[in-house]
Amino acid sequence: MVSVAADAIRSAHPRIPSAFRDSPQFVSEPLSEAIGVPVVVKLETPNPIGSFKGRGTWLAVAELLAAGRVGEGQGLVVASAGNFGQGVAYAGRAMNIPVIVFAATTANPTKVAAMRRLGADVRTVGEDFDAARLAAAEHAAASGWHLLVDGEDPWISIGAGTIALELTDAIASGDLPALERFYVPVGNGALIAGIGTWLRSAAPDMEVIGVQAAAAPAMTLSWRARRPIETERADTIADGIAARVPVPEALALMIEVVDEMLLVDEEQIVAATTALSAALPSTIEPAAGAGWAAIQAAQRHAGPIGLLVTGGNVTR
Repeated sequence: MVSVAADAIRSAHPRIPSAFRDSPQFVSEPLSEAIGVPVVVKLETPNPIGSFKGRGTWLAVAELLAAGRVGEGQGLVVASAGNFGQGVAYAGRAMNIPVIVFAATTANPTKVAAMRRLGADVRTVGEDFDAARLAAAEHAAASGWHLLVDGEDPWISIGAGTIALELTDAIASGDLPALERFYVPVGNGALIAGIGTWLRSAAPDMEVIGVQAAAAPAMTLSWRARRPIETERADTIADGIAARVPVPEALALMIEVVDEMLLVDEEQIVAATTALSAALPSTIEPAAGAGWAAIQAAQRHAGPIGLLVTGGNVTR
């Protein structure tokens, strides 16, 4: 199995469809004025599914197809709060692979509708993402279809790492300033694991900062303790980062490549999401707003910082 490493990230980049590659990255004047240092925004919303998930899911599904583990009569089963499922559904439709998505009954209805529009068979079950994840595993075991777990398959993190590759390439060419810190929202850890892996290699002086909702802190608690810690609930408006059961594979990578994990409360997330949506301007989902909330809460920044805007799929 491939490892999440810098060379894998570089070689994977051209394999990702152009619709998901080379996303906008720029210095935001309003955000820079707000905190007194340049703020570079990496915007992962203007693509067919409205989030960064299209990168890693495309690679993972393509690899499974090439290995003969999925196909027209042998589909994929996933659990998703919405964005991951959209990415898998998009790739599955393009490669003629059937996809079943298990989502919580409380899942964002806009995201559920989008997954169905992309051809996925969406089944709602349980009160939260981790209940849906258990249902997905049970269905895969019973059906023989392949269970694709976000945060467990290395190609998910490899795809996420290409976000940071584009950032450092622009810094190297002089199109963007060198960054002191890069803030990344954290759900199950696959995103920041890939980003951190690339930055440790290409920009080791750049600090990798993870941000979670205080109401869904499982990966933060686990990163600090250096072992998986489950929480009883994950009650946050930021559904894209609402996980209560850590993914061990993602946690192991995070321990090696993340410098700090921060928590922000619901009031901070709501205010930051509103401010970020107005400043860019773009539709921003609360999971993406969490990063700006953490930046605003920081006492000070000495130099330029980066903010990853992970998605813009809100309830409509």
